[in-house]
Amino acid sequence: MSRGTQDLVFLLAIALLAICSQNSQAHVTLENGVKSKVYLSPKITQHPGSVSNKFYYDIEFPKGHIAIKSFNAEVVDEEGNPVSLQETYLHHWVAERYYQRKGIKSPKYNSNIGSHQSDFLVAGNAGVCNIESGLSQFFGLGSETRKTSTHVPDPYGIEVGNPLEVPAGYEEKWVLNVHAIDTRGVVDPIGCTECRCNLYNVTKDEYGQPLDPNYLGGLYCCYDETQCKVKNGVESVKRNLYMKYTVEWVDWSDSIIPVKIYIFDVTDTWQNTGIHDCSIEFDVEHSITNDYTNTRRSNASFPISGDVVYGVAHLHSGGIGSALYGEDGRVICSSRAIYGEGNEAGDEAGYIVGMTTCYPNPGSMKIAKGEVLTLESNYSSQKNHIGVMGLFYILVAESSTTLDSPVQIHQESKVPIFFWGVAMFGLAIFAAVVVAYRRQRQSKDGYQFIAT
Repeated sequence: MSRGTQDLVFLLAIALLAICSQNSQAHVTLENGVKSKVYLSPKITQHPGSVSNKFYYDIEFPKGHIAIKSFNAEVVDEEGNPVSLQETYLHHWVAERYYQRKGIKSPKYNSNIGSHQSDFLVAGNAGVCNIESGLSQFFGLGSETRKTSTHVPDPYGIEVGNPLEVPAGYEEKWVLNVHAIDTRGVVDPIGCTECRCNLYNVTKDEYGQPLDPNYLGGLYCCYDETQCKVKNGVESVKRNLYMKYTVEWVDWSDSIIPVKIYIFDVTDTWQNTGIHDCSIEFDVEHSITNDYTNTRRSNASFPISGDVVYGVAHLHSGGIGSALYGEDGRVICSSRAIYGEGNEAGDEAGYIVGMTTCYPNPGSMKIAKGEVLTLESNYSSQKNHIGVMGLFYILVAESSTTLDSPVQIHQESKVPIFFWGVAMFGLAIFAAVVVAYRRQRQSKDGYQFIAT
């Protein structure tokens, strides 16, 4: 191979490296700064029919001023294997932020921190239900957790860890609530998951207060350490489980647009009282007609103007779907229940294993301040359902994005990046040809090329 040919091959290799580095840099830009970590909750010990509904304070969570991009969770055994809903039903899990006074010891599981309110401050979502309703979480799902997307699209993020928002003398922490029901060997798995009081032999709530005789089932009957009825002869085999949760985040920067979390409840009484009193639970009666769809609605005035970035509903077994409507009747987001069809974890027949989500194009779905929104939840009424829920979770950016947003800049730069890579490749080839040609001319003219 002649010296000129070797130089040409060398320059071509450099050109190929140039275009590869362009593509690699584009890929790195997409992933750059995104961090992910898997955590485990404290041990959850269960036996057939048992209920665990503990609050785990000061859980492991990413530190610093960051933007959360996703929060995914599932129940696993001690070997890390996913646990089927047919064995342990995940009624719900929620993760909530709070501020704790420095120097104060973190409370134990299920501790009542109400008497120490000055030491512990709830730092929940933006609404719309009041804090006392218990819907102040940042993240939370139920049986649908494995197949429900929680990703927050670029350029948005859920801002946490901002030192300017933490009250002086306090520090930001997180609490995780996991409500899991062991249905191995129970006489009525669906009845246990719906927390029917007769199956738990419960007449008082967890604080010892008598329940209303008309209260047939729900959270007040399946609190921590209650027991659902099991079949005769079932051996009480204990096992240890964990909630595995995976958090993705990026370091906070001015290029990120913060989003606020709003949770709507179909039991909200605002339309009648003007107060957002959210009861969370309701019952679905068996239909005596041929119409087997039970529809429930509630209204709520939205407190800010902004763009919807993400939306998803939370329903229980029997749920069909849910939708959030604007004042003009437009569909802001519709979320449908996905039912399993098999026996494997994530595809359990008869259980909701996922909810469809909404990702409107940036700036395309606006809500006006004071606009009255309507939440609609649909359940099958072929049979009655006890203690079900109809929640709707949305992320809203208070200001619209423009062409300066990172997403649109990236979309516009996809073609130019490739174009410039090809252009550089072409220029490199052209330069190589010119160099080779000049060397041949110099050789013919009696000159020796001197590398510099």
